[in-house]
Amino acid sequence: MFEDFFDVVKKRFNGSDDDYRPPMFKCPRCQDTSPLSKYEELHRVCPKCNYHGRLSAQERILITVDKESFREFDSNMKSLDPLDFPEYNEKQEELRESTGLKDAVVTGTATIKGSPVVIGVMDSRYMMGSMGSVVGEKIARAFEYATENGLPVVMFTASGGARMQEGIVSLMQMAKTSGAVKLHSDAGGLYIAVMTDPTTGGVTASFASLGDIIIAEPKVLIGFAGRRVIEGTIKQRLPEDFQLAEFMHEKGFVDMIVERRKMRSVLSHLLKLHGFDRKEV
Repeated sequence: MFEDFFDVVKKRFNGSDDDYRPPMFKCPRCQDTSPLSKYEELHRVCPKCNYHGRLSAQERILITVDKESFREFDSNMKSLDPLDFPEYNEKQEELRESTGLKDAVVTGTATIKGSPVVIGVMDSRYMMGSMGSVVGEKIARAFEYATENGLPVVMFTASGGARMQEGIVSLMQMAKTSGAVKLHSDAGGLYIAVMTDPTTGGVTASFASLGDIIIAEPKVLIGFAGRRVIEGTIKQRLPEDFQLAEFMHEKGFVDMIVERRKMRSVLSHLLKLHGFDRKEV
């Protein structure tokens, strides 16, 4: 036993164990520790306090849709640099290499327990899920496809808001995505928005808040401006749970709070209630 432990320490010291991962997870909310394997087994949910950690787009799709049912839209679409913003292109190239993504959202068709959907998943690893021209375009196209084919939309949001490196172009995506949602709604389509941590800024102020049904994971951050900005503006102290999912649910901004382990089943149930049951995509 001690020999094995010594081998692990030696590999870490010599930098020869690239696959080494710490055996314990320390929760950023409750500060308690638990086995990393347990945390990952629960899909990044703390077994002690139910803290819901962030997932990549790929991880979210994997635990939500039916196996091998996902077909991606616009997989090679990349943002340009409309403002010639310093180091913007270099930053994006770094993120494309480190995340395997082309931008901060992945969209496509899939089935959830047999029910067909158009699904979109934002990924906070890519510039904090900020919405630039590509994010807005991909989301608008996803809704347009759903409208043309009579499909429901499930959109997982996670964003810091509009992407400042694209200036007014990023702000225009709020109107574009909202318009696409409206056309989908006018055609009788179902849109389920699922807010994950964090959903803020221009994304909250546009398509994330326009769902026919709005779901949030427990205790995720939902808002437009940050707490300090609001407190500085209104000169008042805000409640401790301000902008958390439970606060938003109490005020009627969110319809349901659903734990990650139940999300797939809840989505399937909602889709079937609305008549989307084992149809071909």
